Amino acid sequence: MKNYQNKLFPYAYNVLGSVEDAKDAIQDVLVKYLSIEKTEIENEMGYLIKAVVNQSINIKKKKSKITVNKMWLPEPFATENADDNINSEEIISYSLLVLLEKLTPKERAVFILKEVFDYSHKEVAKTIDTTIENSRKILSRTKIKLVEYRAENQNSSLNTSTYFQNYIHIIKNGDVKSLEKILSEDISLSADGGSKIKVIRELTTGKRATSNLLLYVYRTYQKLLTIKITTINHQPALLFYQDDTLINCQIFELENNKIKQVFSVIDPEKLSSLFL
Repeated sequence: MKNYQNKLFPYAYNVLGSVEDAKDAIQDVLVKYLSIEKTEIENEMGYLIKAVVNQSINIKKKKSKITVNKMWLPEPFATENADDNINSEEIISYSLLVLLEKLTPKERAVFILKEVFDYSHKEVAKTIDTTIENSRKILSRTKIKLVEYRAENQNSSLNTSTYFQNYIHIIKNGDVKSLEKILSEDISLSADGGSKIKVIRELTTGKRATSNLLLYVYRTYQKLLTIKITTINHQPALLFYQDDTLINCQIFELENNKIKQVFSVIDPEKLSSLFL
């Protein structure tokens, strides 16, 4: 069953944006699968993928009602140190996971199956129990909603380790001018503290406001923490530790060698499964 779990994980996680919810969805499906008659199942993995995708859609619908009107960021996944049995290439980028929150759970599933797993519209329709024509319509609708979606990595040649060593140096020295030079004009910072931690501001936009907030947060809360550079959902990230406890995960989106977005996850529940 372990091989099944690893194979199914990217499907569930990409739909849900949560490691724990993905594991729950897979566990629910596998428990039911063990108790049913399997003589008429021709494609075992296909059957399980369909069940997991639809279970994930149902869970996402319930979760969406709870998180309405509150900043919600996906649970980070460490693609740099992913389980060897999980195909990390099937885990989508963090920025795209955030964008997918604009979609309904079914729209999200169609987009993921078509764009990430390269399903045909016939296969998509079979998986989510719809028509081929409806699959096409849903995909077209999702692409209109995801106007910010960019498939290309615009900084593929950038040495992110060196870049973020310099970023950390700037933050530690409180160098406002140098920090603003590496921030894009339309930068935004989103912060998710969950139900237990109150963040200073859930959404901050603009170069001056964002640089001031980043420097204030470091000076007030992060100065004594250990910082590690890593990769989360295929994007550069900084992890802030107090001894062995992960306090904050900041994931960055770069465009033209400048920081365009910062996603700051402080929610302890979302950090608990991020073992790095």
